[in-house]
Amino acid sequence: MQTSMVAPVMALVAWSLVIWLWMYVQRIPAMQKAGIKPQDARFPGSLDKLPDGARQAADNYNHLMEQPTIFYAAALAIQVAGHADGMAVHFAWVYVGLRVLHSLVQVSVNLVAIRFLLFVLSTGVLAAMVIRELMRLF
Repeated sequence: MQTSMVAPVMALVAWSLVIWLWMYVQRIPAMQKAGIKPQDARFPGSLDKLPDGARQAADNYNHLMEQPTIFYAAALAIQVAGHADGMAVHFAWVYVGLRVLHSLVQVSVNLVAIRFLLFVLSTGVLAAMVIRELMRLF
């Protein structure tokens, strides 16, 4: 069984880069079609008139820069502490899977109830991962 937290961490980093690319695949043509110059995007909200698809991808990219930073810190701390056992790795992969599902929902159908459920589930997994590690440390 894999006992390294590095693979799920790198998987979520790679997924974040996929969403970054998707964001620009959506955003650049939408900006061109709307006649928005890159410099016009210097203020928050200036791209609010873009189509939903372009905004959803950008919003999801931002979401991947928020809570997952806690995941990265926790996963790497667990690895450094030498506690990356099968359960820790399982939690990490479940967290990554839920975040990928969250992304897929947000960039496609964008149903808030489903997104929220996936967010709550992923937060619960992250909390379990952290609480388990804290119990091992103290």
